[in-house]
Amino acid sequence: MAVTVFIPTLHATPEVQSDSPRERLPFNRGWLFSRNDPPDAGDALVYERIKDWLLPCGDHLLNLSPRRHSPLGTGPGEMRVVGISYTLADYDDSRWRKLNLPHDWGIEGPFHPDLTGKTAKLPWFGVAWYRKHFALPAIDTGRHVYLDLDGAMAYATVWINGIFAGGWPYGYTSWRVDLTPYIKFGGENTLAIRLDNPRESSRWYPGGGIYRNVWLVKTAPVHIAQWGVRVTTPVITNDSAVVNVAVTIDNKTGNKSETNVITKIYQADHAGLPVGQAILQSSSVTARIEAGEQAWVSHSLVVPSPRLWSLETRNRYVAETDITRDSAIIDRVRTPFGIRAIQHTAGNGFLLNGKRVPIRGVCMHHDLGALGTAINFRAMERQLEILHEMGCNAIRTSHNPPAPELLELCDRMGFLVQAEAFDCWASGKVRDDYSRLFPDWHEKDLRSMVRRDRNHPCVIQWSIGNEIREQGSSGGRKLAAHLAGIVREDDRSRPVVAGFNLIQSGYNGMMTAADIVGYNYKPFEYSKIHRTHPQYPILGTETASTISSRGEYVFPVSENKLDGRNKSTYQVSSYDLYAPKWGSTPDTEWRAQDENPSVMGEFVWTGFDYLGEPTPYNSDTTNLLNFATAAESAQAAKELDGLAKVRAPSRSSYFGIVDLAGFPKDRYYLYQSRWRPGLPMAHILPHWNWPGREGQITPVHVYSSGDEAELFLNGNSLGRKKRGAFEYRFRWDDVVYSPGELKVAVWKNGKPWTETVRKTTGSAAKLLLTPDRAQLRADGADLVFVTVTVADKDGLPVPRAQNSIRFSVTGPAEIAAVDNGDATSFAPFQGSERAAYNGFALVISRTKPDKSGILVLRAESDGLEPAAIELSSK
Repeated sequence: MAVTVFIPTLHATPEVQSDSPRERLPFNRGWLFSRNDPPDAGDALVYERIKDWLLPCGDHLLNLSPRRHSPLGTGPGEMRVVGISYTLADYDDSRWRKLNLPHDWGIEGPFHPDLTGKTAKLPWFGVAWYRKHFALPAIDTGRHVYLDLDGAMAYATVWINGIFAGGWPYGYTSWRVDLTPYIKFGGENTLAIRLDNPRESSRWYPGGGIYRNVWLVKTAPVHIAQWGVRVTTPVITNDSAVVNVAVTIDNKTGNKSETNVITKIYQADHAGLPVGQAILQSSSVTARIEAGEQAWVSHSLVVPSPRLWSLETRNRYVAETDITRDSAIIDRVRTPFGIRAIQHTAGNGFLLNGKRVPIRGVCMHHDLGALGTAINFRAMERQLEILHEMGCNAIRTSHNPPAPELLELCDRMGFLVQAEAFDCWASGKVRDDYSRLFPDWHEKDLRSMVRRDRNHPCVIQWSIGNEIREQGSSGGRKLAAHLAGIVREDDRSRPVVAGFNLIQSGYNGMMTAADIVGYNYKPFEYSKIHRTHPQYPILGTETASTISSRGEYVFPVSENKLDGRNKSTYQVSSYDLYAPKWGSTPDTEWRAQDENPSVMGEFVWTGFDYLGEPTPYNSDTTNLLNFATAAESAQAAKELDGLAKVRAPSRSSYFGIVDLAGFPKDRYYLYQSRWRPGLPMAHILPHWNWPGREGQITPVHVYSSGDEAELFLNGNSLGRKKRGAFEYRFRWDDVVYSPGELKVAVWKNGKPWTETVRKTTGSAAKLLLTPDRAQLRADGADLVFVTVTVADKDGLPVPRAQNSIRFSVTGPAEIAAVDNGDATSFAPFQGSERAAYNGFALVISRTKPDKSGILVLRAESDGLEPAAIELSSK
């Protein structure tokens, strides 16, 4: 009998496939939440006590040979946790908080000055429980039922109807629990999930909670395994492409099974769903599977005149794989994929479909600013839209496996991805980080990432680690080779890379374990490494680390990269000349790339500001994120100690090209000028509102894709400049401030290119609201991001405005969060009021589920003309 199967898409409401016996149901609604353990818990759930239960779980789910068995003989389903009342089906949870997933409890705050700045001074650590009551119809009897979690932070353990069923400790891994033996078909069931975040387990804000999507999957007992379809395209020409489809089948019955496997190929639409009739169909392959075992079958098909996936034409196909018995379909899985050829060359950089594509990438942590780590499709899409407009074409998922939706977005929007697994191996960076898990879990976590993500055409590299401590030892080389070997067992179609921050890692043999020499902050090493190892491709895996605050400028302008701090406000000047000791300006990195054109490109630290790591104002915790030796750490600690003398100056980073609220900093336009050379653009900094600076030197910089520029102040020319070799900005460093108008005219190749102006504004007079969209989905998850501008009477943004703004919304929506991009603000993200920061604020509104209509968002501020906008939710 055919029932529905849900295929996840970009939106919160999945598409429906009505011709398969498999169901994949969103399982996010209707959860109950409580912080802390019950009084009867004792210490029974400390990780050291439960890891022997969890280890066999991971082995079983990934079909690995168990490394150890519990000395107590307890595995999934074999142990009832006596006395842990929250696990019991009949526990009274009527007073628990009701919520929907994804959920991050840490972002709810409050900020606390005594908490560490490196993790944003938010209470993300500790224990929390989630419970859910649900019924399964009796008709499901005989089916297999799985709980799939895309990510839960962290040390998750799962009970069903009071029985321990499994779990997973690494908060960034996607994983599965088999609920089948413990389900009550035809009755009510109770899930209980416990999370436990050790306080010293992260160098940045990790969030807390079931922060990614959860799914309930129902299959026949004989079915395609989790991530059990692998598609590769080993041969691609203009006329045809070979598509190999390998299928892993699970037999969860007690009997030998014989089934047939067929795969059809369809063209895909934008969402990765099949369009029209199949263009190819494989022959049927018989799979004979022993009881409780797996079988593997494969198909090889040839696609004529393939439509290639690229950054400009994001063409995809769908492999539809059916398992049949006696001509009846017993399982079906649809797998989107792309046909594209990638090459990482030592002499000509990165090639996509035979053409050189410079990697213009950014590193991204996984939080979504004011929304915390709870994933949201629209929030991620907005981030990528902002980065795309800048000219960014690549994302490094620093330093952990990403949400699957991010990769789906990158497939759709045309981004390359370096998927990264770990921030450390056996040697840790903070007390309770992944080093605790590495000996037992690294293989499971690494295989989970590769198997889940290997069909995404956007993924071009697998990173096995970031600035790992072992990179200077022979043991580290062996570990690197071991990890690279695990990756290659599951996918040989992409190279292995790591982010090395020690110079010697390019010469001591570490690079032989990887396929690419990935250097963090070593632009002056590119030429030497290329001469020494000309056979290795080179990539800036982490570059620049320039720091700045949007709209802040410090005078006089210093050329020392360690300057630029305003020690009274804990902001950093936005002249884009400043960086920590290990970092550099964008200009320094670009000169090294231009002098070494074989370098494939870079991943800048970072695309967006993120929660935590408030360098240089992190002396409360001496956040030594880029030092591998004790001597380097000691020296850095001494230097950082002098940067701030208060306990709680900041709670988020200054590294972003875009601030935490999504507003571009000046640096955004510097990168745009290089990464979009064909775009006529020019950007003037600083702003031109400087009462009290009349007659004083106020340097003016211009970022432009042109090659010649002339600056005018109030109609008077301040000189025409032509960019020389290795010059990436125009500078007029002796401008004397006078209010009025700055104008720059730009030429390129001797022809007029563009011009722009910067004016002294009047005082703040009104508010302006600019939504990123006018039409929303009434699904309870869709968001609209509304920019709030404090403007003068002529509508010009007032660049130093700090007015407090009140928000309200009527209709089928609510205020989800507010922000302004100020790293020093400890005002809660939840609320209906926010001060503008240098002229701007952000209000995020979320639709209500299944309620359509017109919503009206209003903004008010004392002494200013209010503003309101109407939006539609359907």
